[in-house]
Amino acid sequence: MEAGKGSLYNIGVGPGDPELLTLKAVRLMRECPVIAIPGKKKENCVAYQIAVQAVPEIAEKPCLLIDMPMTKDAAILEASHKEAVRQLKEVLAEGRDVAYLTLGDVTVYATALYIHERIQEEGFATWMVNGIPSFCAAAARLNRPLVSGAQELHIIPASYGVEEALKLSGVKVFMKAGSTMKQLKEALKGKAYSVHMVERCTMEGERLAFSAEEIPEDAGYYSLVIVKDAAADRDEEKV
Repeated sequence: MEAGKGSLYNIGVGPGDPELLTLKAVRLMRECPVIAIPGKKKENCVAYQIAVQAVPEIAEKPCLLIDMPMTKDAAILEASHKEAVRQLKEVLAEGRDVAYLTLGDVTVYATALYIHERIQEEGFATWMVNGIPSFCAAAARLNRPLVSGAQELHIIPASYGVEEALKLSGVKVFMKAGSTMKQLKEALKGKAYSVHMVERCTMEGERLAFSAEEIPEDAGYYSLVIVKDAAADRDEEKV
């Protein structure tokens, strides 16, 4: 990397509770002169609203608004990613470090991943700073283990298929399940599964469900469903 160039820190801010930010995330947000967020407005960016509660001083820093549209249209995504790289390069080339905030953990379905490698290819240093992932926070919120013993763990983006995923052994976690909740509930009906849902984990408006039947049809985007074999789940309860 060339001397004088800034570094990009892709920072996971955790699931929602600002007390779950790591000490490293807090330190870097304080040290970086520029903040970047995935959104058009600070007020609408969940990651920013979490971070500013723990590190109020970021409200006074320059903030890059990186538009990351929620779409599967390849052309729209490519254009947004190119624009994001352009915005970041402009600041990094001036020698200023940037803290890019993302919800949950930066390595799990994070918006930052789409630009991380592109910024590296442009010759800038990039770093990933882990945050507590939503599925770990959800299990803790339910006061239950996520996996134990020799159980396998499968993390599944719910919008990319339900029926096939349910055939997997072990524990299935369906991420961002709101848009496919009706389909998921239908697939779970009458099956020998233990099902739990956490919506908006550790955030305002959090909702919990302890069976498929309890899951509300209007569960939103930030809904996560944990599916286990019912017999295995009963054995865990005995431990």
